[in-house]
Amino acid sequence: MGKHMFTSESVTEGHPDKIADQIADSVLDEILAHDPLARVACEALVTTGLVLVAGEITTKCYCDIPGVVRETLREIGYTRAKFGFDCDTCSVLTCIDEQSPDIAQGVDKPLEVRSGEMSDEAIEAIGAGDQGMMFGYATNETKELMPLTISLAHNLARKLAAVRKTREIPYLRPDGKVQVTIEYENSKPVRVNTIIVSSQHHPLVELDVMREDLIEKVIKAIVPPELIDSTTRYLINPTGRFVIGGPHGDTGLTGRKIIVDTYGGVARHGGGSFSGKDPTKVDRSASYMARYVAKNIVAAGLADRCELQVAYAIGVARPVSVMIETFGTGKVSDEKILELINANFDLRPAAIIKNFDLRRPIYRRVSVYGHFGRTDMDLPWERTDKADILRTQAGL
Repeated sequence: MGKHMFTSESVTEGHPDKIADQIADSVLDEILAHDPLARVACEALVTTGLVLVAGEITTKCYCDIPGVVRETLREIGYTRAKFGFDCDTCSVLTCIDEQSPDIAQGVDKPLEVRSGEMSDEAIEAIGAGDQGMMFGYATNETKELMPLTISLAHNLARKLAAVRKTREIPYLRPDGKVQVTIEYENSKPVRVNTIIVSSQHHPLVELDVMREDLIEKVIKAIVPPELIDSTTRYLINPTGRFVIGGPHGDTGLTGRKIIVDTYGGVARHGGGSFSGKDPTKVDRSASYMARYVAKNIVAAGLADRCELQVAYAIGVARPVSVMIETFGTGKVSDEKILELINANFDLRPAAIIKNFDLRRPIYRRVSVYGHFGRTDMDLPWERTDKADILRTQAGL
């Protein structure tokens, strides 16, 4: 491809859309902790002084949703009105209904079972919670097999939050976002072209002070020095001021940062968000599985880059289609890789839930700084335990 630029962004936990994602997943976690078989489809909206939680939840346990919301906001850092939002004084409204029985009947008993086409073992399977297509992706340009742009963006956003919480930079406030542009030569990253850091701050801090602090204590602490040169641009709070932030500055909604959640725009996205959804929703569980498959293919050396698409029909356990794309980097044919996928990975929702142990409260932590490529958590879909067998079966 010669030279080209690519850009990805990440946001901190104080960003209004990410607040909404974390609230939705905190509610999900609280319910799964007491009722692992609950059906949860939870959405959140945050705006000035108000949190609205809505959705369809079927559970045998009680969940103090307002309490979960306030504790989530407290952990994020919105504890004072002068930050633009106060976890103790904001209004929390809830509007919850049960899951539609028309959906439940297809999820509780998959279509194949109802028609008697599956074995006794497969009766344990559940149908997909909705139709849709999900994508997974992996690339060998980083050790975690993620695109470098989104990997750096997440690490910078996480560091931005860390220096605020430890008060290493005491004037920062919870809202913030990061953007990283990398120059590639022949599809290989060679240098960082531009880094943008925007952070909510105390109204009296001077921009020059903030610029120096963020470059020295955030950017240079994260970005490898060999990727930075004399022409790398740093844009720190480009408007010059970012005092009004969080829900007071912008309304936040669940599911509006799906590219931040996945691969930073490098790979395609099926369109469904993850947060607030229990694992019977294939938007979430099948996306995790698609990442697992793609990562193991790259880890096995079958390809340098791999994108997988899996598509489902509501109530049907088996995917209606599986597609593989290796962008000309495959060491064996895509047809051979597809054969290996079919032989080694069970893509039915029940199998995904069982193999990844997804009916447990693990979702709040992945609702910010990405669901993939995490090195701070032992996530089952990030393991490469199938790589050796794939490599052997491929004859490599």
